[in-house]
Amino acid sequence: MAKVIKTDVALVGAGIMSATLGALLRQLEPNWSISLFERLEAAAAESSDPWNNAGTGHSALCELNYTPADANGDIDITKALNINEQFQVSRQFWAYGVDNGLLGAPDEFINPIPHVSFCHGPDGVDYLRKRHAALASHTLFEGMEFIDDDDEFAARLPLMADGRDYSDPVGLNWFTDGTDVDFGALTQQLLNYVGREADLYYGHEVRNLTKQSDGSWVMKVRNGRTGEKIRVEAKFVFVGAGGGALHLLQKSGIAEAKGFGGFPVSGEFARCTNPDVIAKHSAKVYGQAAVGAPPMSVPHLDTRVINHDKGLLFGPYAGWSPKFLKSGGVMDLPKSVKPNNLLPMMSIAPQEFGLLKYLISELAASPADRIKTLQDFAPRALGEDWEFITAGQRVQVIRRTGVGGQLEFGTAVVAAGDGTIAGLLGASPGASTAVPAMISVLEQCFSGRFDGWKSTLTQMIPSFGQKLDSDPALFRELWDWTGRSLQLTGQGDA
Repeated sequence: MAKVIKTDVALVGAGIMSATLGALLRQLEPNWSISLFERLEAAAAESSDPWNNAGTGHSALCELNYTPADANGDIDITKALNINEQFQVSRQFWAYGVDNGLLGAPDEFINPIPHVSFCHGPDGVDYLRKRHAALASHTLFEGMEFIDDDDEFAARLPLMADGRDYSDPVGLNWFTDGTDVDFGALTQQLLNYVGREADLYYGHEVRNLTKQSDGSWVMKVRNGRTGEKIRVEAKFVFVGAGGGALHLLQKSGIAEAKGFGGFPVSGEFARCTNPDVIAKHSAKVYGQAAVGAPPMSVPHLDTRVINHDKGLLFGPYAGWSPKFLKSGGVMDLPKSVKPNNLLPMMSIAPQEFGLLKYLISELAASPADRIKTLQDFAPRALGEDWEFITAGQRVQVIRRTGVGGQLEFGTAVVAAGDGTIAGLLGASPGASTAVPAMISVLEQCFSGRFDGWKSTLTQMIPSFGQKLDSDPALFRELWDWTGRSLQLTGQGDA
């Protein structure tokens, strides 16, 4: 007879999303029982691992895909404002967590690093000039600089200036007060808090989900070490399993998951191994994506701080694998194809020819070709100073639209109409906006309780329900508080 575990809340996956939701629920409903199940032997071992993502703390300060130019050259900043607002929510929750013992030392998971946009060529520099003009007047982007002076460029980015031919003009949008986030360390700290009053099961894989007549769920779980089969009975299930979420939501049978498909994209980073090179660069510098490239493949030269050690990576170099997880299987993609998502998935190839062409060219690139791409950022880069590491696997959302489908480069909350189960699909900005994403889950799935939670949510997130961009005084007050609590004062000096 299988072992039985009864719980109010079952969290599937030990990444940043489950950790965030678990921490929120511990504050909102401290008497609820929580059980977490992770098929790997450690927390944050997939997409939340610090070397599987860039740790930018996506707040649209430097990511150019969030500020596209239209046919007339006008800059659309709608997405940038929205993402920055969401990041401020996450930042406030983390500061509250440090102040109230949910989190430990902040410098273990967040550190000050400038966020920089980089373009070259007359058109690129003109674009950055317009982007700066569109953003700098907004409260959330005050302090952003536009730089097109060669000497200033060299003073701030010596590694990128060394050997550069300035006959090709360069431009920057520079924001000093950016951050580097180790989402692996953050996840572990959150789960340390959740685990004080919850049961965390590592090495346990959720194999199936079945809804019961009373609205609760039964999960079939297998202990990967012993082979023991476990029956988990839960009132609410959250599937925060990264690329594995789609399969489990499909198995749940909920109508809201029908029609969704997934397109997996893998990649690699070049990681610097030369301390002298690492020391010459202190910024997260994002460039423009190649034609057809997905937003997650925007090239960037990134300072990282992991375990208090400064590092440097460049990438990502896009690749492709049918796996939905870095530790997944080659049948992940074929198994995800169902009658209800076949047409949406088939319709993507003709629509996304540029993406397919880009992926093919990336797969054909040699190591020398990849170093040449790096040299667009650091002209004197040498292959001997860099090693290639496999980055995390991402699954882009394919959403049904009529009889066809649309590829989405973002995150999507999928929740059952009765609020008993929810999951998160997609990739960037992902972890950076985990707190607002999980609040969205709470609002959708616990609508009858949500009004009663608002006072506690406002204690944790003082701007809850408000837009900081339209309230400069509140923004500065909260910015100063979060900067002090997260030890980010004197930012940009790393």
